[in-house]
Amino acid sequence: MKSTLLLALSAAFLIGATSVLPARVQAGPVADRVVRSGTLRVCIWPDYYGVTYRNPRDGSLSGIDIDLSAQLAQDLNVRLTYVDSSFATLIRDLNSGICDVAMFAVGVLPQRLAQLRFTRPYLHSDIYGVTTKGNRVVRRWEDIDQPGVQVGVQAGTFMEPVMADALRQARLVVVKPPTSRERELESGRIDVFMADYPYSRRLLDNADWAELVGPPKPFHVLPYAYAVKPGDSAWLQAVDQFVARIRGDGRLDAAARRHGLSSIVVH
Repeated sequence: MKSTLLLALSAAFLIGATSVLPARVQAGPVADRVVRSGTLRVCIWPDYYGVTYRNPRDGSLSGIDIDLSAQLAQDLNVRLTYVDSSFATLIRDLNSGICDVAMFAVGVLPQRLAQLRFTRPYLHSDIYGVTTKGNRVVRRWEDIDQPGVQVGVQAGTFMEPVMADALRQARLVVVKPPTSRERELESGRIDVFMADYPYSRRLLDNADWAELVGPPKPFHVLPYAYAVKPGDSAWLQAVDQFVARIRGDGRLDAAARRHGLSSIVVH
């Protein structure tokens, strides 16, 4: 049964592809479930502007990984459903089986590598500061790690451990839902918050009060990839081969252009 399911998965996924999954690979629980159900369940973080963003006005989803998850489902010839997740619950959500793959520009961190499996990267980003125009406390990158400065990070994002390790004088403020980094900044409870390139675009595109503070040289560039739970090499290879194809056939570049992320695409 497993070899039959693997052949079905391979055939569905590799239509038009130039390579095939190794015959020795045994289909695992995720690959079996996708084939049997004909449904791909994708975990997303619906507050990730430009990546997997749900418009609060009409509930519509947009972003690079909304486009690319639709491409993955099309390549597999299966239906697509989304499951709301977050960086704080990502590991639990994948390992508990509520979704088959996380597709929301997941940073490849050591603590995640210990519990998940990742495809090859498709995006990468440094860390940026977001403050308010005319802010008297933080105007330049060098102003961030200073005594008395309150530096916000979203709970569960890769900025949390990085900034906890990097800050020597400023105070780290971990922001958890329902509070938002923007609300904390506008209220004055923090002086700056840290974000990656995609999220910073949200503020620059939609908030006339926001000011971006970039590092003068690379600070902590992190690769982004898709994540799956351990124990299913066939499924990991299938998703990884998808990433290889979209990097080579132009679909990744096209999706990045649509959402203003061309500068962080991995080639």
